[in-house]
Amino acid sequence: MSDIALKDEKLRIAENMQRLVDIMAQLRNPEGGCPWDLEQDFSTIAPYTIEEAYEVADAIERNDMSDLREELGDLLFQVIFHSQMAQEAGAFDVADVAEAICEKMVRRHPHVFDQGDDRSAEEQTVAWEAVKAAERAAKGIPEAKASALDGVALSLPALLRAEKLQKRAARVGFDWTDPAHIFLKLDEEADEVREAIASGEAEKIEDEIGDLLFVAANLARRMKIDPEVALRRANGKFERRFRAMEALAEKNGQDFTKLNIEAQEALWQDVKRLERE
Repeated sequence: MSDIALKDEKLRIAENMQRLVDIMAQLRNPEGGCPWDLEQDFSTIAPYTIEEAYEVADAIERNDMSDLREELGDLLFQVIFHSQMAQEAGAFDVADVAEAICEKMVRRHPHVFDQGDDRSAEEQTVAWEAVKAAERAAKGIPEAKASALDGVALSLPALLRAEKLQKRAARVGFDWTDPAHIFLKLDEEADEVREAIASGEAEKIEDEIGDLLFVAANLARRMKIDPEVALRRANGKFERRFRAMEALAEKNGQDFTKLNIEAQEALWQDVKRLERE
């Protein structure tokens, strides 16, 4: 890209970002703003922020670049929304947000932004944790209280949080080295679920099923599979096959809702066979 083209692109970015900030400010303007936007606060907007992030992931999964552009815009709007509310509270504004992330990325990537600091991806992972430890110290968090698990947000979806906790533990050596050990643990946890079900204690059943899911997430991580992506695909596959069962039943003149489980299972197997063919 030529210098002129690069300058024009930077100007276009700046103009559109400022336009988005101005739109958000007008939506939150007590005089002539949007009543719904004016009623919102950080806690009411947070669920929408999470939802938009998932819609970005969905567009990526479908490899739909048009939708991805739109969903990234929706997610960017969430950043602007939170920043506007923070500005109104006198806490920070969107420029502070951008400045903070720029400084953090430069600080955490000295191998990119400081000359002569060549390092491998593995060395960068170790260095990343060292930089984050220094950042915690700068914030006044006593090193004695620091943990390898610090910074894994409680608000993450449970499956995603399980994967992140396991990755953090693995960085300090707390990890299985052989997938076979994880299969043994899965068998152990499955047996404990059966025992819990036999006991009839709801709290114990919940606890043991949680352990089983946690180990399953660990197996996915060990196989370099994102468990969240894997489960989303499984959800999609189930939905596709279930809808196909309903359609097949209708084609056969059957009311799917009135079929017994054996007849429904036969339809399920028919759908799987048709998929293979």
